[in-house]
Amino acid sequence: MELGLSRFGDLKLNICFGGNMADSDQVQFGRDDRYSRHRFAFSGTAKEYFGIWIVNVLLTIITLGIYSAWAKVRRNRYLYGNTALADGRFDYHARPIQILIGQIIVIGFLILYNIILSLLPALGLILVLVFIVAFPWLIARGLRFNARVTSYRNVRFDFIGQYWGAAKAFFLGPLVAGITLGICAPIASRWMLRYTLGNLRYGGRAIKTEPTLGDLYGVWWLPALLTFGGWLLTIVIILPVLVAQITLLSESPGAVAGPLGNLTTIVLMYFLLFVVGSVVLSLYSAGVRNVGYSATTFDGRHYLLSDMPRWQFVWVVISNLIVTIATLGLMRPWATIRMARFQAAHTEMGFDGEVGEILSTIKDTGSAVGAEFMDIEGIAVAF
Repeated sequence: MELGLSRFGDLKLNICFGGNMADSDQVQFGRDDRYSRHRFAFSGTAKEYFGIWIVNVLLTIITLGIYSAWAKVRRNRYLYGNTALADGRFDYHARPIQILIGQIIVIGFLILYNIILSLLPALGLILVLVFIVAFPWLIARGLRFNARVTSYRNVRFDFIGQYWGAAKAFFLGPLVAGITLGICAPIASRWMLRYTLGNLRYGGRAIKTEPTLGDLYGVWWLPALLTFGGWLLTIVIILPVLVAQITLLSESPGAVAGPLGNLTTIVLMYFLLFVVGSVVLSLYSAGVRNVGYSATTFDGRHYLLSDMPRWQFVWVVISNLIVTIATLGLMRPWATIRMARFQAAHTEMGFDGEVGEILSTIKDTGSAVGAEFMDIEGIAVAF
């Protein structure tokens, strides 16, 4: 779940995603006068968030990473608390100790794994297989935890996705997309959307998403062409350098290719792949977000809409990265706030009727989740 920020993937989760779409059903939703339309809004400021961020960084360093659990809670409470829809705001309810326990277990597992791998390599490989088998279960529990510690108007979200759905969305999907060189990426994206959005609940009410493959392939073809063109451009630029080095070695068998030539080749290759990859990934991500959100309904009556301009999203992503790198990370809070505000501004919720009356009938069915469950469930979040 995302709520217009980049997380639910800080799931801003992440397979290759992007595009623009205007599904006919969603257009009809928007034009129907019986719907009250509300844009998400983000009110946080870079100045406020910088204060939280710099304290989090310093205390995490001083405590050798222990404070990172508290840092995550402070960060999410600020970002969620400044995200508003209609007359309500979102809240984040996780406790730092839950996250810390999960982190300790993960670190302990990694230490144990490396010890076993050095002493008994065969047993270490078995642990890898165990982790692969357990991975979908960990994903499902992590998504459930994130949903249940999130609320809107004091009503909790929930997530009911199970093991096999996670295996299909997070393991089989990327595998199919990779084997087909990205041709089946929209199919993988559809599985991902159906699992992450289609299994969400709010106050016990169902959230459903049914994106069509036609719409997903509609936002896939441009990133696909750019990917193909990027590889061709890389070959055209890099090939002459390689040919020159091979020629030098063939003419002078004892000669050694200059380090400057090798370095130039590597830098050019990585730079081109980075630029093309960033553009492609951002285009596809924005497109899949638009398609997935705009095919999502709540309680069978209310609609969600995303109309994020793809190329504008690319600009925000790349410029944020450039500014962050140029300032050695000090502008990271500004980039985070800028992205949160941008995504919120391009996300809309349409309610079939008066929003106050609708939401007043929804009770917090998630409030009955006991402290015992939450303490155990928190273990999964670090994975």
